[in-house]
Amino acid sequence: MPELIRSKAVFLDRDGVINAPKIIDGKPYAPISLEDFILLPGVVESCQRLKQAGFLLVVATNQPEVGRGTLSQAVVEGIHAHMQRLLPLDRVEVSYASGHEQPPDENRKPRPGMLLRATRELGIDLARSWMVGDRWRDIDCGHAAGCRTIFIDYGYDEPLRQPPDFRVKRLVEAADVILSAKERLEPK
Repeated sequence: MPELIRSKAVFLDRDGVINAPKIIDGKPYAPISLEDFILLPGVVESCQRLKQAGFLLVVATNQPEVGRGTLSQAVVEGIHAHMQRLLPLDRVEVSYASGHEQPPDENRKPRPGMLLRATRELGIDLARSWMVGDRWRDIDCGHAAGCRTIFIDYGYDEPLRQPPDFRVKRLVEAADVILSAKERLEPK
């Protein structure tokens, strides 16, 4: 029986990778309405390049405001529907956990539950995949899942807990790193 060919993926955090976060006291916050959801420059083109190179694109985002009762799930779902119309995404994984659950929710980054669920359902090869994020939780999540990691460094007032494999300034640069590595690592 032939071996199953598994897909490679790029897991993308949402706020700070795809859209502009609101910065308050050196920390990023999610948009609270569709009007506040603004794509960062180069995101559409970067996603299209990665998709054309054969990567599945999966957004993996914590939205704890829903679990905390300060933002409705309907608003988040409306933002995601809009985002999916703009970008060639294969899936959006969301954790609505507040971050105060005991035991901790396995789907809330830095735990890898969202990535592992998408992996099972889409047939992803984590060793050939990437996690791109702008916070320590994203990098820790990628490491826990077995992905290579790229940190988009905005200089937030928040230290990393583990070093990323690569550090860049925006998604366009992350796409360049991924596509360059793909050319070096995969047979023609």
